Amino acid sequence: MQFPQFETPRLRLTQLSDSDSSALYQIFSDPEVVNFYDIAAFEYEKQALELIQFFNSRFDHGTGIRWGIRLRDTEELIGTCGFNSWNKKMQNAGIGYELDSRHWRKGYSTEALTRIITAAFASELPFGALNRIQADTMVGNIASESILTKLGFKEEGIRRESGYWKGQFHDLKCFGLLKSGFTRN
Repeated sequence: MQFPQFETPRLRLTQLSDSDSSALYQIFSDPEVVNFYDIAAFEYEKQALELIQFFNSRFDHGTGIRWGIRLRDTEELIGTCGFNSWNKKMQNAGIGYELDSRHWRKGYSTEALTRIITAAFASELPFGALNRIQADTMVGNIASESILTKLGFKEEGIRRESGYWKGQFHDLKCFGLLKSGFTRN
């Protein structure tokens, strides 16, 4: 199965490789980046390498896909995005993303997510068609909520204490996007 790669006006979306571990470590070792994430800030580069292998294993098993987000001009890895889960039978997937804090508020996440959502709804990915994409945010993650609503996701409610990480329960806000409600920006 060939890993799909995409380009946008400013970005390249590619498969992550072991050579990305240093850049990914820089991203995931930033407490601001993982503030609303279900993991603690990385302490060792080996953790980034393990994450790359985990992301790629999802693709190999057909259960998800995660792209590296790279600046087109420099090839610098600035984040990742993708589908953390993919249910072929139910034609739905869960989406996730993060970006190096030095690149926040420049529209990169919206640009990357628009491209992968377009591909998913157009059946351009090897896992089959999608009708629905879900995103969960920790209550208080205003930046992520803003990106999702800009892309057309609808807030569907709060699942009380449905997440547990960093030693405490977290309320998660559920967002959904249907193929019929997505308009490419």
